[in-house]
This record gives sequence, structure tokens and C-alpha cells, in this order.
Amino acid sequence: MLGWALAFLIIALIAGVLGFGGIAGASAGIAQFLFVVFVVLFIVAMIARAVRGRPPL
Repeated sequence: MLGWALAFLIIALIAGVLGFGGIAGASAGIAQFLFVVFVVLFIVAMIARAVRGRPPL
């Protein structure tokens, strides 16, 4: 998931440099959404791991 967020971020940066504002904005929005989802899933995984009795990474 983090890889997809980084890919969309790179697409947004390249599109912004080339002057494609609409594509850059959409790609940046998707990258931001995927990053938030990644962080939430990471936190849920760490909590689940701690509840099972294993220490977090």
C-alpha cells in the first residue's frame, strides 16, 4: 500500500512539473488517501500484535 502511495506521489510530481494540474491534483489526492489508509492499517496491526502478547516491532 505504501508503494502505491509513493507511485502516485511521483506521478503527481512529474505531472505538476510538466504542467498537468488536474492530473497532478488527482494523483496527489490519491497518494494522500492511500498513505492515511496505510498508517491506519499499520496501527491496527501493531495493536493486534500487542493484544496477542507479542511485543511490537
